[in-house]
Amino acid sequence: MCYWKQWQRPRRRVRNLLSLGVVRLAAVMTGRSRKGDWRLSKAPALKRGMSNAWLKQLGLLSFRDLWVQAQGYV
Repeated sequence: MCYWKQWQRPRRRVRNLLSLGVVRLAAVMTGRSRKGDWRLSKAPALKRGMSNAWLKQLGLLSFRDLWVQAQGYV
């Protein structure tokens, strides 16, 4: 949701979704949507484009991975 909010403008949202590999129609429909940021964070286009692998590649930590590591499961 935070990345979606940073992109602000519909044109920028569509362009960034396309660069993440989302299908053009899905990127346009999601980028131009007037629904709220939290609601759109569950949209299929965002799930495909902003996957957990992409977020990890950016250097963000996963709370699940930290929890598993703290519990000693690894």
